[in-house]
Amino acid sequence: MTFDLGETYEAYADRGFELHAKHLNPQLPRVLRTIGMDRKYVRAEGPYLYDDKGDRYLDFLSGFGTYGVGRHHPVVRKAMRDVIALDLPDIVHFHTPPLAAALADRLLARAPGMDRVYFCNSGTEAVEAALKFARFATGRRRIVYIDHAFHGLTTGALSVNGAAEFRKGFEPLLPDVGIKLGDLDALARELKRGDVAALIIEPILGKGVLAPPPGWLAAAQKLLREHGALLIADEVQTGMGRTGRFFAYQWEDGVEPDIVTIAKALSGGYVPIGATLTRDWVFKKVYSTMDRVLVHDCTFGGNNQAMAAGLATLAVLDDEDLIGNSARMGDAFTAALTPLIDKYELFAEVRGRGLMIGLEFGKPRSLKLRAGWTALQAARHGLFAQMVVVPLFQRHRVLTQVAGDHMDVIKLLPPYVIGQEDVDHFVAGFVDVMDDAHKGTGLMWDFGRTLIKQAMTNR
Repeated sequence: MTFDLGETYEAYADRGFELHAKHLNPQLPRVLRTIGMDRKYVRAEGPYLYDDKGDRYLDFLSGFGTYGVGRHHPVVRKAMRDVIALDLPDIVHFHTPPLAAALADRLLARAPGMDRVYFCNSGTEAVEAALKFARFATGRRRIVYIDHAFHGLTTGALSVNGAAEFRKGFEPLLPDVGIKLGDLDALARELKRGDVAALIIEPILGKGVLAPPPGWLAAAQKLLREHGALLIADEVQTGMGRTGRFFAYQWEDGVEPDIVTIAKALSGGYVPIGATLTRDWVFKKVYSTMDRVLVHDCTFGGNNQAMAAGLATLAVLDDEDLIGNSARMGDAFTAALTPLIDKYELFAEVRGRGLMIGLEFGKPRSLKLRAGWTALQAARHGLFAQMVVVPLFQRHRVLTQVAGDHMDVIKLLPPYVIGQEDVDHFVAGFVDVMDDAHKGTGLMWDFGRTLIKQAMTNR
């Protein structure tokens, strides 16, 4: 039998929803149908998705930040073809693969203070390595994390995940502790106990798109150093140029983490990859003797295809000035959206950096709108944000999502390749949706009632 991938794809192209419901996560097709996002995508390019009807969608979700350089970037695609054509030995393990050495060298050149790299397959694996390395290097057990943080869903990463909806039912977890974002006194109290290995923090929290107060990260770092604890910067979503700098922590002067995690955009959208960058002394503590050479390892870490994708992605970021474009387009969004806060009483705030943007909604002043808002909040906090997401998708073909469960915040994570016309398209669609919302009647509020019924059913 000759295998033909195209034939296999065509044979299953119309059975995705049916078989996902039967064999995979049964809630995914249910959710997609409820919110009207059950589309059959057939092609993708740059910041766009195309469905079987020929309609084009602006992808402002970008695989939760994976497609920094856009979908199917020709340079990354060529690297994938080239690395397969070279017939290189791969996953030998007792070998020092040149492409892994090349990617480590080029990543470290962008990360002052970092000396060594551990390669793995995902962001949560990179976080797992960071937690293990910090505990071993310091000889301490506990990690301090930030409430509402998201660091992954494997057991170690879940222990520093501040989202209760993900932790529920999987306890007991590791003996870690959460503090409020910006609470320096709480950090100091935990450090005084003498058993804290590290603070792990996203420089901008993905859940809610929340940044610490200016200067807080540097002050936290000073406290950590005084108590012999480490700073772990989780840059899985914020890194690789998302915020307009290679790392988001670089926006604050004097911040020099001990460990940095990256993934998502490093993949170029082709091959899963994660990386944990550390200072030399941390690595040497973990890999201290020859008999500890494999004390932390993974089968596919450093494989040639992932390394090729990472190398090509770094080249594209430089050659096309995509980090600069991320900063410029982020400024364009802020300039266009901020004036709308005064125009729409349901629209409360624009925040974030570069192309990691949060749009928050809030309780309206007028009695007419307040009644609808209160009904939504009573059913399930955060439903209004979903009411904005759905018409943006259905009427304007812009794919976005809420920034976290029980939050009235939409998060925008466009690919860095977007242009001013894409910003204008989103803003025009957003204005149309908000105009409809402020009528207090119409399709948006009808949909809101549908969501209320669904929320009540799920209780």
